[in-house]
Amino acid sequence: MKDQKFIMLDLVCYVIFPLAVWHLTREPIGDYYAMLLSSVPGIIYTVYRFMALKKVNVFGIYILSTLVIGTLLDVLAGSALQLLWNSVIFAYVLAGIFLMSILIKKPISLYFALDFTELQGYNRPFTKRLFYKKKLLSIFNWIAVAFAVQDVLLASIKVWLIIEYGVEAFDKGIILRQVLNWGIAFLIMGGFFYVGKIIKETPELVDEVKEEMKAEK
Repeated sequence: MKDQKFIMLDLVCYVIFPLAVWHLTREPIGDYYAMLLSSVPGIIYTVYRFMALKKVNVFGIYILSTLVIGTLLDVLAGSALQLLWNSVIFAYVLAGIFLMSILIKKPISLYFALDFTELQGYNRPFTKRLFYKKKLLSIFNWIAVAFAVQDVLLASIKVWLIIEYGVEAFDKGIILRQVLNWGIAFLIMGGFFYVGKIIKETPELVDEVKEEMKAEK
């Protein structure tokens, strides 16, 4: 029931409301300010979802920082077209951050998973060591790649839409973004569930971590 509630809120706050505000206000206040105004529901809703976590963690910091930086880029854009280009550049930068996290052997996806498991009551240091086992780390690397692919795909299609339609690409981008977010989100969640499946089917990994931590005491 809770998941259905968030799906409906996603649809309303990230798609329906922004599209409605965009089409209703662009003529009286102009394209640029209509774009800014249409982002308000999503900003408020994102903060609400962050507060629902009731804890500052890597995932929360990621959500808030991308929200603040994205909003700042929108406000500083100065024009509707530049606002669209800023969102493209920002998406490519985010993709680069995810890929860089793999190269430095600290995949962001692993830390997202740590946050969620900690919220469920699991010991963070123990879980972190478990997740860094080679068999699981490779999966988290692929999950981070999926996040990067999501950003690259969205940004690349936005480039085509902007070149093809100019500021009219805005409403098409809203729908596209949500479709991509939902589509790749299923793949990403599948990856996280697969990690849980491996842990359940290979208890020797858990025993190995227990022995390592016991030996260090």
